[in-house]
Amino acid sequence: MKRCDWAVGPYNEAYHDEEWGMPVHDDQRLFEFLILEGMQAGLSWVTILKKRTAFRIAFDNFDVEAVAHYDEVKKQTLLANKEIIRNRRKIDAAVKNAQGFIRIQQEFGSFDAYLWEFTDHKQIVNHYTKQSEVPTHNELSDTISKDLKQRGFSFVGTTIIYSYLEAVGVINDHMVWCDCHARCQCD
Repeated sequence: MKRCDWAVGPYNEAYHDEEWGMPVHDDQRLFEFLILEGMQAGLSWVTILKKRTAFRIAFDNFDVEAVAHYDEVKKQTLLANKEIIRNRRKIDAAVKNAQGFIRIQQEFGSFDAYLWEFTDHKQIVNHYTKQSEVPTHNELSDTISKDLKQRGFSFVGTTIIYSYLEAVGVINDHMVWCDCHARCQCD
């Protein structure tokens, strides 16, 4: 199988082949990726993939309502959990972002509707031939990042949001020669 250059090793290969760039419209999955992308800041994505099961357990399977109501006791439990990323600012952001995520769901009917509205519900399909062509952010990620920050979110800088958009398939950045490039495209 031809894969994007970054997809090396069992964790990255499985993630690349089965998830990355596939359009996501399920709010729970969109929330999971938003939290994981924020947790990844400053770390490698493979670190997050290796801890993903532990994150799911620690964060109540990314139940946005549950996370939105985490209190200080729960946050301390998370900070003591050696299986996940134990960063106070990131854990606080996860709770804050869950609360913002719910407000967006209430305003737009779903986070999916909010997110995909930025592209008129169409996937952006890029046609890169080498990894060095892929940007770390663009006008879209700048716009969404700014909007989320205005809504009280944190750990949603433009680079994190660009990576998020790639992960949930709003942007298809599979290389044109990658076997997943065509498979991940929306109709």
